[in-house]
Amino acid sequence: MKEYEYSKAPSKGLIDSQLSELKKDTNKLKNKEVLLQLLNCIDLTSLNTTDTTEKIKAMTQKVSGFSSNFPQYKNVAAICVYPSLVPIVKGNLTAKNVKIAAVGAGFPSSQTFVAVKAAECELTVHKGADEIDIVISVGSFLEKNYNKVAAEIQIIKESIGDAHLKVILETGELLNTDNIHLASIIAMEAGADFIKTSTGKTSVSATPEAVYTMCSAIKDYYAKTGRKVGIKPSGGMSVSEDAIIYYQIVKKVLGNEWLNNKLFRLGASRLANSILTDLNALEGKKDEIKYF
Repeated sequence: MKEYEYSKAPSKGLIDSQLSELKKDTNKLKNKEVLLQLLNCIDLTSLNTTDTTEKIKAMTQKVSGFSSNFPQYKNVAAICVYPSLVPIVKGNLTAKNVKIAAVGAGFPSSQTFVAVKAAECELTVHKGADEIDIVISVGSFLEKNYNKVAAEIQIIKESIGDAHLKVILETGELLNTDNIHLASIIAMEAGADFIKTSTGKTSVSATPEAVYTMCSAIKDYYAKTGRKVGIKPSGGMSVSEDAIIYYQIVKKVLGNEWLNNKLFRLGASRLANSILTDLNALEGKKDEIKYF
């Protein structure tokens, strides 16, 4: 790691105070402009043991047909699947500006050899993935073996070439905000293009407290290096209000220049339908939309 002098994680008091203020405006921001922006930042995700080629093909075809069915809206940012299903997405995705993302490196536990992690990620990119989402070695981090955590990220980053790397911190397992802040810095210094909260496979997924802490680390890192790193809350989001609070945090801490799908993503499976339903309601229609 480079020897930058980073700020400490925000205090619990500061985070609680800021989030309390932001939550007062959540309902005010449930408007068309914000909802459309959030829709365009979604990584439409399916990461189930039961995923089949037909299920992923159908999901991809819906994304491909989105502009025909909803010509007034921008599409989701990406489709995120397991590595073996990337060729199915690649073969059925015709929508422009929608990326193919895949988890990798022994997702979700990250408990395998680094050579296996790197090989899986390299092969997944070869099969068509534009973006790879990996999990840090949480066990190594909790043992304070930070150099190992960083080295693995660097090796995987090198293995995927120009593909974007999203590094999942699994914030619900990191015990406190100081650890979340430190893990964020380690991941960014090791080459992460995005830092991401969670796999969605643990009892605690994305939380506003974790995302506020991660955004603060991104702001500090950007001030030191001039490199912009993206933020991806993931897991536990099912309604628009969940996404709006993360939108508010990013806007408050990082500013409007982060509010686009090059620097802000939302990992979710049900959120897109909720946003579409809310957009429908703003037009005076009561129908629930279950497109995806």
